[in-house]
Amino acid sequence: MLAIRLPPDVEARLDALAKATGRTKTFYAREAILEHLDDLEDLYLAEQRLIANRSGESATYSLDDVERILGLED
Repeated sequence: MLAIRLPPDVEARLDALAKATGRTKTFYAREAILEHLDDLEDLYLAEQRLIANRSGESATYSLDDVERILGLED
């Protein structure tokens, strides 16, 4: 179960959409969350990787480095 508070203008827009389409506000809230959850998870992971890289906990490699390490040089 999840309860969220929305700004009045967003609530009004959601209510109008639900009434116009015959769907529930819950349907659209669920759709919005599912649509953007992958993006939010990817953003969080990218931020964590950036922090690790900047702190020296992880390294970066150029494409040339990777090719050399894997023996894929021309």
